Order: sequence, then C-alpha cells, then structure tokens
Amino acid sequence: MRDLSVAVFRPDDERLADAVELIDSLGATPVPDPMLSVKATDATPREDADYVVLTSKTGAELVADSGWEPGDATICAIGPKTAEAVREAGYEVDVVPTEYTSSGLVETLSDRIDGARIEVARSDHGSPVLLNGFEAAGAYVHETILYRLVRPKGSGESAERAASGELDAACFTSSLTVEHFLEAAAARGLHEEALAGLEGATVGVIGEPTRETAAGLGIDVDVVASEATFDALACETVEAAAPTYRD
Repeated sequence: MRDLSVAVFRPDDERLADAVELIDSLGATPVPDPMLSVKATDATPREDADYVVLTSKTGAELVADSGWEPGDATICAIGPKTAEAVREAGYEVDVVPTEYTSSGLVETLSDRIDGARIEVARSDHGSPVLLNGFEAAGAYVHETILYRLVRPKGSGESAERAASGELDAACFTSSLTVEHFLEAAAARGLHEEALAGLEGATVGVIGEPTRETAAGLGIDVDVVASEATFDALACETVEAAAPTYRD
C-alpha cells in the first residue's frame, strides 16, 4: 500500500493511542488530531431509575469516580466498547443492543419500558433519538449531563493537511468531530480550503447521523461504517481509500 495519511479525531487518551495503533497496523499513516476534550459537570445519575443508559467510556468512568450506585436498575450500554468500560468501572451490564446505535437500543427496550423510569447519563451532545424513542414507548425519561465536549486548543493539523491536499482519508466518529474539524479549519483561516481538500480524500463516518451532519456542512461522505465502532470505521475507510484486491 502506498503511504496513506488518515486523520483520526479521538479524544487524547488511550482511545487516540488505540486508533493510531490500528491505522498503523492497516499499513496507513495516522494523523492524530483530537477534536474532543471532556469537561466534567460533576453531576451524577439518579438512583431511583428502573433503567440506566450509559453511552460512552467517559461516562462510565465519571459515574464510577463519583461513587454512584445503580441499585436494582438495569444497566444498558450503547455498544460493546461502552459495555467493556462499564464493566471495568465495576458495574454489571444487562443490555447491549444488537445494533450499536441509539435507535438500536430504543428498539431493544421498546416493548418492556412502558411506565418505566429511564435515566440517560451522557454528554451534552447526545442525540435526541434516545429520549424521544423512550418517551414514545411510554417511559418516563430523565437525562443527566455528565460532561461537556469542547474542541481542544491546538486542534486542526488535519485541516491544514486537507487544505494543502496532503490528507488521503478522515474518520469522523461523531457529528461533533465534523463540526469541530470545520471550526478548527476556520480558526486557521482555511475553512473553504479544508472542505475542498476533503473532496479529494476518502471520508468515513461512524453512522447515519454523522453522515447527515457532514452532508449538511458540505462534506461528501464515501463510507458509512457497517457497525458503529471505530475499528469498523477505520478498516472500511482505509480499504475504500486503497483497496487491497484479495482473491
């Protein structure tokens, strides 16, 4: 495979390190450019819920650090990575949807939550799909904002590379990473140039909501991951950017 530069926007912790390692293992050159930084709110989930939904590794770690106890609540994780983080934080996981999305979790729970109290503990940029879907199924829903997601200072190396035509692919893991990428480009006076650079790159996104956000902001998407995990997104984006043509 030729030298293929791939931008990754994971938070600057082990998730970014894992992303860099994966891209490198695929024979490509990672361009790590964290687009999300966590600011904890110090809020804790309610303790009287029948179901508690955790949507991220960060959320799992914050509730564990706070000393929160789930009581008899059924704990739901949005996907396997979150479920692993929840278990590592010391909690049992009762429900993981087959489809690792908000709509997949709504579908999994919809026939059992009429009249139930559901606590959704997550960031300030959570999709309304969970809240609306649970309410439509007859549940009483409460949301706790555990943390806020902001753009880190200094982000934007990938935008500069895109603007100069030196970025071959990008892996967007949420609508917010798309928005922050363009904010970082604008902060460097390169908004239009970065958009133009992405036209010549392979753009991968983790799911349909992220694709819709990208499209709405003028970014053409080439790959929507077959499942909502970074591993699938990275592998499929790299493959689309430089097919390996197996027999």
